[in-house]
Amino acid sequence: MTATVNPNGLLAGKVTVVTGASRGIGEAIAYRYAQEGAKVVVSARTLDDGDHPLAGSINSVVQRIRAAGGAAHAVQADLSSAGDRERLIAESVAAFGPVDILVNNAAVTFFIPTAQFPEKRYKLMEEVQVYGPLHLTQLVLDSMRARKTGWIVNVSSHAALHPALDSGGGPGTIYGMCKAALERFTTGLAAEVYADNVAINAISPGLVATPGVVFHKLITDDNKERVTPVEHMAEACLRLAYSPANEISGRITYADELIEEFTLEPAELLVPPVEV
Repeated sequence: MTATVNPNGLLAGKVTVVTGASRGIGEAIAYRYAQEGAKVVVSARTLDDGDHPLAGSINSVVQRIRAAGGAAHAVQADLSSAGDRERLIAESVAAFGPVDILVNNAAVTFFIPTAQFPEKRYKLMEEVQVYGPLHLTQLVLDSMRARKTGWIVNVSSHAALHPALDSGGGPGTIYGMCKAALERFTTGLAAEVYADNVAINAISPGLVATPGVVFHKLITDDNKERVTPVEHMAEACLRLAYSPANEISGRITYADELIEEFTLEPAELLVPPVEV
């Protein structure tokens, strides 16, 4: 079976912004939404192939979507910059109209023990993974509330879970702190806008073989049996992007949980997953 775009699919005509979408999970979400008829704005720092050591770019993602008959637009943006965040939403609205779905997926991560963690790198992580999603949400929220419709999907991580005392903690404490903040933001905002039918959810992917995960050698002989196909995360994120708030909102959930809860069958994507 070959992946295709259904212009009359579950997200037909919906305007979607996906951050961190040049590769990996963001790329997969962009494809899955486009395949259901969404107009997808693909954003990241990497504009063209070759601009980054890892494969993937927003222009290549847009080209694949358009070649399959979908609607997509690339906006290069550094989400540590308030000006770039504002420009991203402005260009999205100019290209397709008011934003219906926002996926806060962009991340920058440094795996450094807490005692040695530099202030500069902490501030960058917090800006991209905590304040960035808050600011982007503020930029789209008034329109969503006025139209009584909208979906915001915050991509979290199992790193937000509290570790066992005898685990050693690992070098991801600061990363986990940022994701835990994102999850608390999710539940609080979901309660604030519940009456306006704006759904806010956070989802963690599990261990997915993205280019970044492979590059950082996070998949080992000990955990390779637990690798989750990226199609599962894309399908779960789709499920969070069309139900009204009174059905699904305020969730801190996981891709495998949603796959099981709703008996989802992950669709083939426009490109194959990364090989481990």
